[in-house]
Amino acid sequence: MDRNLALEAVRVTEAAALAASSWMGRGDERGADGAAVEAMRQALNGLNIDGAVVIGEGERDQAPMLYVGEKVGAGAGPALDVALDPLEGTTITAKGGNNAIACIALATRGRLLHAPDVYMEKIAVGAGPGMDKVSLDAAPADNLRALAAARDTDVADLVVCVLDRPRHRRLIEEVRAAGARIMQISDGDVGAVIATAQPSSGIDIYLGSGGAPEGVLGAAALRCIGGRMQGRLVFRNDDEVRRARACGIDDLDRVYDLVDLAAGDDVMFAATGVTDGAMLRGVRRFAHAAETHSIVMRSRSGTVREVHACHNLARKPSE
Repeated sequence: MDRNLALEAVRVTEAAALAASSWMGRGDERGADGAAVEAMRQALNGLNIDGAVVIGEGERDQAPMLYVGEKVGAGAGPALDVALDPLEGTTITAKGGNNAIACIALATRGRLLHAPDVYMEKIAVGAGPGMDKVSLDAAPADNLRALAAARDTDVADLVVCVLDRPRHRRLIEEVRAAGARIMQISDGDVGAVIATAQPSSGIDIYLGSGGAPEGVLGAAALRCIGGRMQGRLVFRNDDEVRRARACGIDDLDRVYDLVDLAAGDDVMFAATGVTDGAMLRGVRRFAHAAETHSIVMRSRSGTVREVHACHNLARKPSE
């Protein structure tokens, strides 16, 4: 992939974030998501790629665009897998909360896991001491002790990020019993996985179950900036098992490592903040103008760029 494509991917997430930001705090999740989807699709089809969506909108919702299997891009250029979430945090955006983003990952065709829209049990840590000491099959307390020992610190100094869900009640109890601190988030586990690799976030490890598609997006980002992640699909009924098999998944108990989720030697990830968060600032809107804050990264070079952009909303794209 041309390295300039990474910066072009930012234009795609900027478009989605700008569109979603106009719905911030208006209490309309569907309106915010629809605006982000339409804007992202339009921008994505301007890229010189032969793209196929492998992680997209509403596998179960029969989404009219950016659905799994849809061809995107101008049709010329490299054949790529595309994983995307035009608005991670629809509820966050509708309520005016923090940590909503628009994000996209690109990789050579066949390199991103085609994950069904089911839950995935996840564990993620950033690069550094202890990243090879944690495992999805180990108890939370054992993982925390191993990570703390490798980092020459106390378990009490670790911060564990967990989605605030009833299903995580036992996990939270075990983490607290081990002596670690917890940051509970309402939504946005793609950003939470990435935050484990950013020392300034204060998050040391991510634990718990969230969406499998979001797991692939988070893994793509970690491939670029370094870290470890494991995931295992969680099935609640026969329909979810059927959909997994339709995606070509036969081993239902498999533990996926980082390179299983996002393979190849050239993975790109881009995200733009919709609302303020630990990783990105949200869109700032003014009279006929807006500012965006984005991040773009590439596994081949390990480069991470922050992009601050000013947009003249009064000017038509063709001008």
